[in-house]
Amino acid sequence: MIRTIAIDDEPLALQQLVTYIRKVPFLELVAECQSAIDAQKVLEQEVIDVMFIDINMPDLNGLDFVRTLAAPPLVVFTTAYSEYALEGYKVNAVDYLLKPFGMDEFMRAANKVKQQYDLTHTAEVSRVDDNDAIFLKTEHRIVRINVTNIRYIEGMSEYLKIYLKEGKPLVVLLSMKKMEERLSSTNFMRIHRSYIINLNEIQEVNKNRVILDQDTYLPIGDLYRDQLNRYIESKFLGK
Repeated sequence: MIRTIAIDDEPLALQQLVTYIRKVPFLELVAECQSAIDAQKVLEQEVIDVMFIDINMPDLNGLDFVRTLAAPPLVVFTTAYSEYALEGYKVNAVDYLLKPFGMDEFMRAANKVKQQYDLTHTAEVSRVDDNDAIFLKTEHRIVRINVTNIRYIEGMSEYLKIYLKEGKPLVVLLSMKKMEERLSSTNFMRIHRSYIINLNEIQEVNKNRVILDQDTYLPIGDLYRDQLNRYIESKFLGK
């Protein structure tokens, strides 16, 4: 299922969007919001694969909101103003729905989302005989990486940037969820919707961030805080 959020400041338009989403078998509605501010709170708490978002909203419009996100999910813009179409594609929107739109138009956009989602999630992460290595596709090559050589992983929309102890970072077309599943039995943990870390690399945990070295500070997401705290408590010595 593709985890979905609907965002529109107009109640009737939002309800129509929600109705359409619920009719699509492969979409799962996680939340409905009437502002970008509310949507931001959802994104901080939930893993969202795609958002259907109105552009012309008060306070913070849809385009500006997407630009603020370091690792935005897939995006489909909805608006009554056709002049926004070009701007929408500049932020890599999957599609653009011009209001008023019907179920057939919505379904076409949803299918584009599914195609993009499937492309991202079918990138291969292959096991090898020794459980400490994986193969990844990057820049038309297939490279072997020792898992223990990974410091941390950063999610960037449909791509991952893998930071290594030795060697340059690698950028691969792959989802955080897929990588998280592959590393679930190893000494890695997801600490934020955009970060997975090698727990052996932690030097300090300070308030809302994990410090790997003097130049690397990674945020802790509220959704992942309890799991990290349990890990720290399991290793903690002293009162």
